[in-house]
Amino acid sequence: MSEISEAQVVTDVLAWFEEAWDPDLSLLAWRDRVVDSGWAVPSWSKEWFGRDLPAWTDRVAHATIRKAGGVAVPLGAGFGLAAPTMYDHASDELKQKYLRRTLTGELAWCQLFSEPGAGSDLAGLKTTAERDGDEWVVNGQKVWNTSADHADMAILVARTDWGAVKHAGLSYFVLDMHQEGVETRPIEQMNYHNSFNEVFLSDARIPHENMVGGEGDGWKVARGTLAHERSFSTQRSVHFERDATGRVVQEAQAEAAEYLKTYEWYPQRMGRVDLVVDRAQVMDKAGDPVVRQELMKLISFQRASEWTAGRAKAARALGRPPGSEGSIGKLALSEVARRCNRVHSMIAGPKGLLKESDDPVDAVIAEVLISTPAQSIAGGTDEIQHNIIGENILGLPKEPAPDRGVPFRDVGKKLASP
Repeated sequence: MSEISEAQVVTDVLAWFEEAWDPDLSLLAWRDRVVDSGWAVPSWSKEWFGRDLPAWTDRVAHATIRKAGGVAVPLGAGFGLAAPTMYDHASDELKQKYLRRTLTGELAWCQLFSEPGAGSDLAGLKTTAERDGDEWVVNGQKVWNTSADHADMAILVARTDWGAVKHAGLSYFVLDMHQEGVETRPIEQMNYHNSFNEVFLSDARIPHENMVGGEGDGWKVARGTLAHERSFSTQRSVHFERDATGRVVQEAQAEAAEYLKTYEWYPQRMGRVDLVVDRAQVMDKAGDPVVRQELMKLISFQRASEWTAGRAKAARALGRPPGSEGSIGKLALSEVARRCNRVHSMIAGPKGLLKESDDPVDAVIAEVLISTPAQSIAGGTDEIQHNIIGENILGLPKEPAPDRGVPFRDVGKKLASP
């Protein structure tokens, strides 16, 4: 792979864009052009819609297209999780079947990993896939599945070998969500949003060729997906140039608006540090020495966490794989959310309980107070991040695991024995 500068990438993308752009195309037709050009995923191989360029060129290409007044790649788990996982691990036949339609946004995807009894301990999942000729029959339950209520396809991890140790008995599949045996139910959250679903799988069927990697490779492939997920949050922002017009832009704006409904409460989940100083002033608490001390602690810590996130972002821009700094950043975000919750409570007092008020910000603060606990759970719990930091950065020994080295079907027996 020859060296290429960011300036050269921008020049090449603009030259292509000026010739290819047609604002009257449908969104799908335009994205077909983007994929054909290689600028949707320039870091991928030429064989699979790319240009064999460094990893950072993806970000530069997408930003250049948007800045020029165009539309880049789809939002969502398809482009962010399913596509790169299939690119890294799937057979050529599976790539041929699904990659292009995923890159164009024709297919909507969801992720079926977590279960009621296997969230942080993902490898302890119990959804079962049993081989039946050229198909796998899947039974079990998944939970906390974003967009499952309107997804066409899913990436799924299921247990295919109960006699293997828990990490070795898993396999990774691509599941068609439009079939009998797949039931999706929205979850009513305590903040009155419905961002997640639970999915019940009852004799759902998957063709054998829809296995990603080999049988028993599910944990390895899933770890690849989770590595991509650490940077997936950057895709929850979308920007259109003010003077961008045409059918392509209108359809993309509608697509983005629908997608972002799922995440409209996420700023509240992170604590809304941007509101604390203003609320202290409005509520006449800015002069309270205790409140001022807590504000100082919160804002100082939040600034430091931004620097950590900046270092991680810079490393990814240079093409380095996600490292343990992601876990440090995740813990920092959880701590910011908790501190915001505390400070907002001190400032708002009883008004922090109001879902409806003459002041609309009161309702935002109320939503903050019941949403921030989710920050310590989503994307890997704080406890898991502590383990990663302890083992990978500090060199501490792994936690004792009574299920290590035990066939998964015998794990319950061993844990129950004295």
